[in-house]
Order: sequence, then structure tokens, then C-alpha cells
Amino acid sequence: MLLAFPIALSCGAVATDITYLNSAVVQWSHFSAWLIAATALFGGLAMAWAIVAWWLGRRAAGHRPPLNLLVLPAIICLVSVINSFHHAGDAWASVGTSGLVMSIVTAVLALAAGWIAYSGRPVEVVR
Repeated sequence: MLLAFPIALSCGAVATDITYLNSAVVQWSHFSAWLIAATALFGGLAMAWAIVAWWLGRRAAGHRPPLNLLVLPAIICLVSVINSFHHAGDAWASVGTSGLVMSIVTAVLALAAGWIAYSGRPVEVVR
């Protein structure tokens, strides 16, 4: 469940980066910086929960989660922290090409992690 936050926050950061590059209103850069910091926070929480779930081996069928569910949140957290430091600079210099590319990479990794985590889950019917 924790992967839902990095997915939404990183996609929002991409949208605010693009909006800032099109409008040059500094507030969009600030929105982006906050969204990226929240992505790093929830990416770290998702990574910690993935470590606990992998260690305990608790899953619906009793199997350990795949290792890529440990690796992807770690990469999301790392890229988000680097992107957050990058966005802490001057507004125009921080969002430029490298800031937007890091935001897109983070969003794609978050979407991939969500796809892997939630695509194989059986649907439970409550009666």
C-alpha cells in the first residue's frame, strides 16, 4: 500500500516541473520540491516495509516478495533524495533538463514498482 504514495507524488512532481518550465512561475518549483521530498520520505517507508516483508516472508501465498520490490523502492528513494538536493538550488537551474529527467526517472521507477507489486495479487471477494 505504501507504494501508492511515491507513484502519485512522483507523477505530480513531473507535472509541476513541466508546468514550471512552461510558465516560469517560481511557486511551481516549490511545489515540485515538496512533492519530491515527500516521494523520498514515502519511498523510504516503502523500502523499509519491503525489507520487513521480505525478511519475515509474509505474503498472501506465504512466499517472499521478489527482490526487485526491495531494489526499486531503494532506487526511488535514492533518486528522489538526489533530485531533492538538486531542486533545492535556484529555481530555473534546479528544474532544468536534469531536474526534469530525474523526476521522470523517479516516476517511471515508481510506476514500475507499483506494476510489479500489484499486478500479481489475487482479488479477494468479501461476502
